[in-house]
Amino acid sequence: MKTQALLASITLALAGSAFAAGDKHDHAHEHKPMHGGVVVEVKDIDYELVAKPAVIQLHLRDHGKAADVSKATAKVTLLTGTEKQEVELKPVGDKLEATGSFKVGPGTKAVAVVTVAGKPATARFTVK
Repeated sequence: MKTQALLASITLALAGSAFAAGDKHDHAHEHKPMHGGVVVEVKDIDYELVAKPAVIQLHLRDHGKAADVSKATAKVTLLTGTEKQEVELKPVGDKLEATGSFKVGPGTKAVAVVTVAGKPATARFTVK
């Protein structure tokens, strides 16, 4: 009985490690900020959030190249302490942007819901 339990445990452990290894992917692009913001990857797209008191920008890169955001929409929710602010971003050149007055600083959490070609994606950031 102990042998069967041991074999089952080993099988599950090996299956889990194979699954975890399959989650990693090789690619030539880096996930470094190119505009001074914070970068996260969602569905093979890099999202870089640049959050300043007067402007919020979201840059999208597909394998290192700027993604077409001309028909994209985005809504960013900023959480600073107990304050919550929702911001609609619009395409401006090769990025999504909103101008105004925003309460952002180190530790601000941001959740961006971006829709490109009818496909939504959610990216979560912590401003540094």
